[in-house]
Amino acid sequence: MSDSSNTPTVLVVDDEASIQQALSKVLLKEGLQVRTAKNGKDALDILRCHPVHVMITDLRMPGMSGTDLLKAAKAITPEVEVIVMTAYGTVENAVTAMKQGAYDFLSKPLKRAAIVAAVRKGLDRHQLVAENRELRAQLDAVTNKAIVGTSQVMRATLDIAKQAASSSATVLLLGESGTGKELLARYIHQQSPRAARAFVATNCAALPESILESELFGHEKGAFTGATRQREGRFVEANSGTLFLDEIGEIPLHVQVKLLRALQESEIEPVGGRVKKVDFRLVCATNRNLGAEVKAGRFREDLFYRINVIPIRVPPLRDRIEDVPLLADHFCQMYSQKHGKGVQGFSDGALRLMGRYGWPGNVRELENAVERAVVLSRGPLVDVDDLPGELRDPQAAQGRQVTFSIGTPLEEIERRMIMETLKFTRGDKRLAADLLGIATRTIYRKLEAGLVHSKRDSSSGTTQTGTSTDGGDGVLH
Repeated sequence: MSDSSNTPTVLVVDDEASIQQALSKVLLKEGLQVRTAKNGKDALDILRCHPVHVMITDLRMPGMSGTDLLKAAKAITPEVEVIVMTAYGTVENAVTAMKQGAYDFLSKPLKRAAIVAAVRKGLDRHQLVAENRELRAQLDAVTNKAIVGTSQVMRATLDIAKQAASSSATVLLLGESGTGKELLARYIHQQSPRAARAFVATNCAALPESILESELFGHEKGAFTGATRQREGRFVEANSGTLFLDEIGEIPLHVQVKLLRALQESEIEPVGGRVKKVDFRLVCATNRNLGAEVKAGRFREDLFYRINVIPIRVPPLRDRIEDVPLLADHFCQMYSQKHGKGVQGFSDGALRLMGRYGWPGNVRELENAVERAVVLSRGPLVDVDDLPGELRDPQAAQGRQVTFSIGTPLEEIERRMIMETLKFTRGDKRLAADLLGIATRTIYRKLEAGLVHSKRDSSSGTTQTGTSTDGGDGVLH
């Protein structure tokens, strides 16, 4: 018997030696590595010591039954695919085996073609699961980054988030644009019992109102013009996991009604479809005052109380200014490696300047500033002259003005104001919307309609109106 680690291994478990020999002969001819065991105890010993891809076991054996072996094997090596066989092939036995985690069910007398087909399918499934696990690990390495910050206010926020994570209660994250609400939502998910399940993040402001309902709840084929196929919505994608709705204050009233039902009844109604049950944990975020939105009639009061179960306020960077050096160093290392620069840190003058600045765009603004400084730096340390002008002269930045001639069309005034504000916020649409006093969706709509065009920063080559989302950089911002 070959012991090559690259050859798939099949474990045959049966109390009859003739069955072991017959199956071994068939599988060896298929180029597979075979191990045999006469009972459940021996099989478990093999599973503990050797890698096994597929296990074929009899259901009725002296001592440990095939069903008990199946459960024990899955506890030791969850990735092993199990095929059960028995001379007493009934639907009831098949259902029981499948419920315990069996991949396939075969009845004796066994046929060579059926055995080979079942084993090949089991090996394919084993490989698919392994690849999926590897991809998830790679994704976790990208998304599951540590939250940077040791300030007292940040530690208090994380403590509340960790306590909330252990429950299934809805969490409402409150805070200014750029404070890192999505990253904190991911932290809550990772600390929760649902951590192994999906985390589905949705920016409600980035989705046009015309498709928001379909994106969230799904739709059936032919439900509306252009619905050429069925679509599962974000609630179904987040089934058994966590759904994060960013900028929930931007959801229109008719969609709020369906969201309320989802929270109350744990069921959704796809557009043009039937009601279906869903199991999800909701975390949502907003930079708006939802209490004021309720009084203004733009947000349902009953929905507000449903989502405001555990409110957590994410502090702005100016309230945890002592975290600036840690964050700046984190970004410096990240972008120095990304852009192939040898920048090692900051001069004392640059650190003092960053510590005095108010950071209206919060950590996202700090990240953009550090990336620009790293790109432009000519030495091993970022110096004062490498930092953006608004840091060196905050008064000049605050006093920036846009002038118009009398008779300028309102559409042109609106376009230029949005464009200039986006340039000032370095593409942060949510911060720009806050400064202009308009809905974030308005800026997205203008961009989609081509009324506002992206501008490129000649000094760094970065698009100033590019999309920026909370949490994408792996630090709280």
